[in-house]
Amino acid sequence: MADNTLNLPSGIGGLTRFKDTTKSKLDLKPSQVIGFIIVIVLFRISLNIFFK
Repeated sequence: MADNTLNLPSGIGGLTRFKDTTKSKLDLKPSQVIGFIIVIVLFRISLNIFFK
């Protein structure tokens, strides 16, 4: 029973490594995204206050 082992190549055995070489034109940090969302929310609130 112990002789029935199956040796898989590294690509099939889950050891595949993909290189992320694509570079995006917009490289934003998470803090910048949160700041942008806060600015949009504040803008919407100000529109509701001033243009009721």
